[in-house]
Amino acid sequence: MAKMSSPAETERCIESLTAVFWRYAGKDSNSSTLSKTEFLTFMNTELAAFTKNQKDLGILDHRMKKLDVNSDVQLEFQEFLNLTGSLGVACHESFSRSRKYTRGALGAGLHTNPLSFQLPSHHHLLMDHTYPEPSRDSR
Repeated sequence: MAKMSSPAETERCIESLTAVFWRYAGKDSNSSTLSKTEFLTFMNTELAAFTKNQKDLGILDHRMKKLDVNSDVQLEFQEFLNLTGSLGVACHESFSRSRKYTRGALGAGLHTNPLSFQLPSHHHLLMDHTYPEPSRDSR
């Protein structure tokens, strides 16, 4: 029997992201979605550096409403991915602007916490950007 290789970094990241979603989903009711309370717990625990640097105290409520594409007051995994994808894009843009994050540093770790930045007031990426829902045929 062939020896299984260790998961690649990207595979581990995807597994980790999925595991984090499932860690917070379903504590209130539906086991496959995040309720508003679960979303707030997730944000204040897993993305604390980001949330504490936001000046607008209502940002998390607003973010939840924007992410909830189907308006069921729950975040499905696809809607959750819109958040994490948008944060990834915002981090990439922040690093690109600051140029503190060099190609050589990628393997060595971050120089600063990537989510500890305050989004500029004109930055609407996290508010308005969503990725397309997968087609029903691919589910």
